[in-house]
Amino acid sequence: MVRVIEIGHIVAGPTAGLILADLGHDVIKIEKPGEGDISRRLTGTSTGSFRFFNRNKRSLTLNFNSDEGREIFLKLIAKSDVLIDNLGSGALKRSGLSYEILSKINPGLIYLSLKGYGKGPYEDRKSLDYPIEVHTGLAYMTGLENQPLRVGTSIVDITSAMFGVIGILSALYERDTSGKGKYIDIGMFETSAFLIGQHIVTYQINHKPIKPINVEGFSWAIYDFFKTRDAKDIFIGVTTDNQWVKFCEGLKLSVCDDPQFEKNEDRYAKRPELLKIIEKRISEIDYADLEKLLSELNVAYSVLNTPWDLLNDIHLKPKMAEENFEGGKIFMPTIPNGSAFQKEPPELGEDDEEILRELGYSDEKIENLKNNKII
Repeated sequence: MVRVIEIGHIVAGPTAGLILADLGHDVIKIEKPGEGDISRRLTGTSTGSFRFFNRNKRSLTLNFNSDEGREIFLKLIAKSDVLIDNLGSGALKRSGLSYEILSKINPGLIYLSLKGYGKGPYEDRKSLDYPIEVHTGLAYMTGLENQPLRVGTSIVDITSAMFGVIGILSALYERDTSGKGKYIDIGMFETSAFLIGQHIVTYQINHKPIKPINVEGFSWAIYDFFKTRDAKDIFIGVTTDNQWVKFCEGLKLSVCDDPQFEKNEDRYAKRPELLKIIEKRISEIDYADLEKLLSELNVAYSVLNTPWDLLNDIHLKPKMAEENFEGGKIFMPTIPNGSAFQKEPPELGEDDEEILRELGYSDEKIENLKNNKII
């Protein structure tokens, strides 16, 4: 088990900490005394953010801009393996806590810098998930013509954190041999550019602009929603010619022996005509019967769900973490193949005394730090 210091807020930094916490590592979340992570107070569609992204962590409130707070932070760094820095560009450096300084105190420290932009001309530019989606063209590709849209989750924040954790795990592996830590530079911009990379390459090969993916569609002829007789919206994806044969015969379509539909590229060229045929047939079948048939045919499908429908999903429900909340229970997904849920999200400063005692502070000194609002 490694010790991780997380200085993050809302999504990106807390996600990196969450992944490492779910993997069983000791993650200490450092928060501003009296305030904490802003996500503790978010409402509306972000009400669940703090509870979801901060389980299995400990909370230490610390004003590391004060002399005593800085001393505590440096003692903590000396005994830690990983630091996640998700503050604004240069914030820790301005506090005299740059990687160059911290690595002298702990040469084995792995420092993850998780910012809007990595090193380069934009490195000091403030940003957020959606502005990054706009900058990289992800919002363009997700939306409709003349209507860019945000992905329905904090996709850039979360994937940036995932790349950060990959870098951390690789650096830990390297450290076993070298004994040295590493500075890991992860930008949300660079992450989103990677996510959109296939379209950047396609543009260069085809030498023409690409329409948003929800306008032009993917390269598969059958990759769309259909409505069943009992008004269920089901998405079906047929991606190979062999699947097409099974699908066509299973649904008893009239075009199974028609050579103009034999290959995917042929079907794609006649997509509007083909979809009308499939739409009519599926409108004659109830969802339960269609689901059974598609399962037997081994064809990819999904009924349209809301996120909260997953609370009753028979595959996911046994894998969810369970938390106490306001006298009841709430459930949430864990990382795939992660460790079992162990600790609910901490109250602000819940673990101050425990962590400071681990650093050798006496109860009297801890009380003094509280009185001076260092913690």
